[in-house]
Amino acid sequence: MIYTSIAEALAGITDGATLMVGGFGLVGIPENLILGLRETGVKHLTVISNNCGIDDWGLGLLLANRQIKKMVASYVGENKEFERQYLSGELEVELVPQGTLAERIRAGGAGIPAFYTPAGVGTPIAEGREVRTFEGKAYLLETALKADFSLVKAWRGDGLGNLQYRRTACNFNPMMAAAGKVTIAEVEVLAAIGDLEPEQVHTPSIYVQRIIRCEHQEKRVERRTVQKGSPA
Repeated sequence: MIYTSIAEALAGITDGATLMVGGFGLVGIPENLILGLRETGVKHLTVISNNCGIDDWGLGLLLANRQIKKMVASYVGENKEFERQYLSGELEVELVPQGTLAERIRAGGAGIPAFYTPAGVGTPIAEGREVRTFEGKAYLLETALKADFSLVKAWRGDGLGNLQYRRTACNFNPMMAAAGKVTIAEVEVLAAIGDLEPEQVHTPSIYVQRIIRCEHQEKRVERRTVQKGSPA
């Protein structure tokens, strides 16, 4: 269904909900949906995402607003408030190797309850967990991840909910779209039904329940690194 109001698109997200939020760093994040979620004031959220944004953008906004109770992520190194909340015991964190995180989400969308992976074997991640040996190699059992709501960002989408991502903004978005009970898609371009060729569709409409067109806010860079110029 097409929505014109972010508040209406986010309806039903209540305190204690589990959310998946697409993006890698600040690329491909549903920035307008995140801003709208901040306005709702819902709290005690469990958020599954590659990282938690930066202090003043992306999921960092929800963190600063004390809306996130637990973060499941693979990288958290660009957010000082994240560090502060974790060290003070205000925030629960589950760090997951990035490939394992992606596969746990993919498995959740595919209806696979668990799988074995060699990542994490012999590390603190494996403590107290099931480890089995296959063909002489140890593998760690990992369970699938699913969410009450998935918030994703696409370049184009149509009225049915078919989505097309652009370049690296694809990242975690397609697998998260499949793993949420309700998937809410923010798109830059709302195409007419039939305008997207089948081979252009990265997420089929069956996975998307809500779609809203939003203007792209701004392009942020997590950490700007420049090379010093050569001496004249």
